[in-house]
Amino acid sequence: MTERIRVAAIQTIAGGDVDENLAQAALLVAAAATEGARLIVLPEYFGILGARATDKLSAQEQDGAGPQQDFLARVAREHRAIVVGGSVPIASTEPGRVKSACLVYGPDGERVARYDKIHLFRFTKGAEDYDETRTIVPGDEVVAFDAPCGRVGLSICYDVRFPELYRALGECALLLVPAAFTATTGAAHWELLLRARAVENQCYVLAAAQGGLHPNGRRTWGHSMLVDPWGQIVAMREEGPGAVVGDVDPARIAEVRSQLPAFAHRTM
Repeated sequence: MTERIRVAAIQTIAGGDVDENLAQAALLVAAAATEGARLIVLPEYFGILGARATDKLSAQEQDGAGPQQDFLARVAREHRAIVVGGSVPIASTEPGRVKSACLVYGPDGERVARYDKIHLFRFTKGAEDYDETRTIVPGDEVVAFDAPCGRVGLSICYDVRFPELYRALGECALLLVPAAFTATTGAAHWELLLRARAVENQCYVLAAAQGGLHPNGRRTWGHSMLVDPWGQIVAMREEGPGAVVGDVDPARIAEVRSQLPAFAHRTM
């Protein structure tokens, strides 16, 4: 039996100091929990967004142990909430590259899911030059987990441009998109892509983003938001640290799918 639950997307402006980033995140998670959130999502790179892409290598953790993983387990226990760490650099077998892992912890502090980012960002325009393949090993499996509202599908940032990933997840009540979209690509496509994923899958989409000017000079787009199954924005925060809070209502999903059963009409 599914039920309506309150969810939150945490927006941060992370820098290169893991301890400082986690301290900022702890306050925002606590604020979201105070507002009644039972599922709380932190953005991609919530633990470190350094001056260089390679900085994440020095903060990498072995699977199952490390400051970022311990933090997620602790705040999940403290607030009796499902807490999702948008990405944690987990050691891989390839020297100089890590896995970018979205980690989910239950209210008891135990890990319930891990998704390794499949699609790796590549963008070049003027002074902007990003290529995640230099430091990240891609994942190869889609991952979802069960929550009180229903099935929840995992993805990270650039994944949002690939609708086939979300189709492969099957029928979900909620899709999560922790991200660190650049200001350039975010202004052009962020809202468009999130609303499209909600409309075509007739479910909620919760996107937690980095949002503002970082110590390394990079500007991320922000605009963390919750989108409903009709593509309407329930709540949004444009820029700066904070929490976007709203409800995921299975009855709303059922209503939309009943009125316009597009999801059921799929033929491939």
